[in-house]
Amino acid sequence: MTIERLTTEQVYRTSSLSQLDPMLRTTKQLTPLDEIVGQERAQQAVEFAMSIKDKGYNIYAVGRNGLGKRTMMQRYLNRHQPMKGQQSFDWCYVANFDDARIPKVLKLPAGSALALKKAIDNLLQQLMKALPQAFDTEIYYTRSEKLKNQLLKKQESALLSLTKEAKSQGVVLSISAEGDYQLFALNGDEPHDEASFERLSEKEKSAFETSIASLEIKLRGILRKLAQWEDEFCDKQDKHNEQVANKVFIKAFDPLKETFRQLPQIKAHLNAMQKDMLDNIDIFMEESEELVGLAYASLDKKLPRRYQVNVLVSQDETPFPIVVEESPNYHTIFGYIENATYKGTVFTDFSLIRSGSLHKANGGVLMIDAVKVLERPYVWDGLKRALRSRKLNLNSLEQELTLSGTISLEPEPIPLNVKIILFGDYQTYQLLQNYDSEFSELFRVTADFEDEMPRTDSSEENYARFIASIVHDNHMLHCDKSAIARIIEYSSRQAGDQHKLSLHSADIANLLRETNYCARQANARTIRKQHVEQALFKQEQRVSRLKDSMMQDFANGTLLLQTQGEAIGQINALSVLSTTDHSFGIPTRITATTAKGKGEIFDIEHHAKLGGKIHSKGVMILSAYLKSIFAKENILPFCTHLTFEQSYSGVDGDSASMAELCAIVSAFSQQPLRQDIAITGSMNQFGEAQPIGGVNEKIEGFFDVCSIKGRSQYQGVIIPKSNVHHLMLRQDIVDAIAQGSFHIWSIEHVTEALTVLTQGIDISQHLDAGKSEQKQQTLTVLELKQATFALAQQRINLKQKKVNIEDKKA
Repeated sequence: MTIERLTTEQVYRTSSLSQLDPMLRTTKQLTPLDEIVGQERAQQAVEFAMSIKDKGYNIYAVGRNGLGKRTMMQRYLNRHQPMKGQQSFDWCYVANFDDARIPKVLKLPAGSALALKKAIDNLLQQLMKALPQAFDTEIYYTRSEKLKNQLLKKQESALLSLTKEAKSQGVVLSISAEGDYQLFALNGDEPHDEASFERLSEKEKSAFETSIASLEIKLRGILRKLAQWEDEFCDKQDKHNEQVANKVFIKAFDPLKETFRQLPQIKAHLNAMQKDMLDNIDIFMEESEELVGLAYASLDKKLPRRYQVNVLVSQDETPFPIVVEESPNYHTIFGYIENATYKGTVFTDFSLIRSGSLHKANGGVLMIDAVKVLERPYVWDGLKRALRSRKLNLNSLEQELTLSGTISLEPEPIPLNVKIILFGDYQTYQLLQNYDSEFSELFRVTADFEDEMPRTDSSEENYARFIASIVHDNHMLHCDKSAIARIIEYSSRQAGDQHKLSLHSADIANLLRETNYCARQANARTIRKQHVEQALFKQEQRVSRLKDSMMQDFANGTLLLQTQGEAIGQINALSVLSTTDHSFGIPTRITATTAKGKGEIFDIEHHAKLGGKIHSKGVMILSAYLKSIFAKENILPFCTHLTFEQSYSGVDGDSASMAELCAIVSAFSQQPLRQDIAITGSMNQFGEAQPIGGVNEKIEGFFDVCSIKGRSQYQGVIIPKSNVHHLMLRQDIVDAIAQGSFHIWSIEHVTEALTVLTQGIDISQHLDAGKSEQKQQTLTVLELKQATFALAQQRINLKQKKVNIEDKKA
């Protein structure tokens, strides 16, 4: 194990861009990246799911927000070649002439639905003109008049015969104002009135009544014949009308049937429509104003609704639709049925059926956000139901949720062949896995998106092309080579590792937008490194109010901290504070004091309920290490009190456990520790240094406080060796390291930390004092760099000896 003072190359890895053409000057000369960079695992999962037709192989794309999951998925799908035989279709709803409540669905080749709708609209417009014209010809009127005259002749003949017979019996046949036939007795040439009829003899009255009764029987028989003749006339007239209309229909429909002869479903619908039109010619003849008004009531144009085509989905020539649903509620996903109002009457029909995202994506892919789906009522259940049945049933949500008896439609279901891609985070994924038993059956493929990728010369080249793609897509100023390198270095800092690059494309895109703004404000023609630095500085400035406030507290002495000199039982630890959009490091003073006891370590944070579980675990681990060193045979004669000074909002994490141990050992040995050095790092029960998070922020926080308190050439930070590859420090710290005015030490064991913290402090006089056998044994067991431990052991032994003497006296 060795203590290493780090060089500038170790604390910041610059980007060489060695794989790029040496002659390259800007991103204008780079080919934009049109593939998923660094997401090979996720891409393989997507390829696997897209290659399987079987039910349930839908995709859950899991990863943090800002990774560009949707953009990368769209780029892949745009290049994806559909499987052999896979194609998309147009879907239409048309009237069901047998049952209007169950509209029929038409499945058409992609791109043909609009052509069918246009053809039928033209047909309807043609019929609206041709039919009235066909019924407004001399031939039609002549034939109609002939049929009508034949009826009139029969009627007149029958009534004339009855009239003559009645007249011969002194009775007249007349028609009332209401159109009823009546028989009256004659008084000469005029009908008897009531008075004159009463003056007749009983014999005359009886004769008239007998004649009228006999004639009424004959009249009723004639009236029945008249009704029969009128029915026959209507049948002949209807047949005549059908013959006339049929000639028009044949002339109009035959070209249309020929056009769609290879589509039996359309041909069958045209035949049914032609038959229905023959039964409803009055819609075109405008003979009933109310009936025609309702038939033509439309939101777009004046065409009979009954025969229109409702194009639900019309695909273009591409056989693979890709749909992104931004607002997934029940209606936008599954479609809905509108209502229309005509003169106060609310009605609906097939023409008011509206499509949802699943209809549009049928035959392709639908991409939706998992959280948004789960937030909306009934959407998740509906989605699972559709995927299970592989059918799209267009049921009214309002009908399902209410007890209303309102009549609605029940359209024929549409076969569903779609891949669903849900985008979500790990927490949502775990919730669905644990609490929805159907989830794993319906979403069998997980596309796990990486947060970062290895940083190699090759990956830097791909990242440069990725930057070029953002620049091209957003029409920004082009970046020169220095700007590309600085953005790659920023990405490595975001990943928290010199050997990795962040895949959070949203952060890179936002930085490029802000850098582009800075460059344009400076009237620059290209984006240079200084523009990137300016954008990063402004980013930091916008979110650093809390950091600036705390640094001011260090400056005015509100927060106590030494950055020079020495102190016993006191050490500078490092911690990270985080807001929603910013993290920064600050140094914190940890102190340890000892008193007579039995080896207890009193964690003040824990007892004040300000310490988290992980922090408490760290204290227990360092306690175990201390006892393994100093109390293998005897109980420690000290109790120790340990605390984070001026900490009022809680402490968690174990990254200060090495600092806490050093403070305790200092208190045991009464050996001072350097205050110009801060330390961060976790440790295990064997004293080995373990890596921690936020190492860059912690170092920068201590450097800033040193700058406020006053710089010296010996200041620095101790970190675990396993954290070295995480370092991507600010340029001013790199410069200070290069000048030798700031230092970073890497260690592998806590004893090495004590060596650094006591460098330059003369402890030889303490080690030479006394020649007891116990002290000599201590020096032979511990190396010189563990001298502080030796002093602590000496003091513990002396204290233990004193305790033993007191026990014997007692």
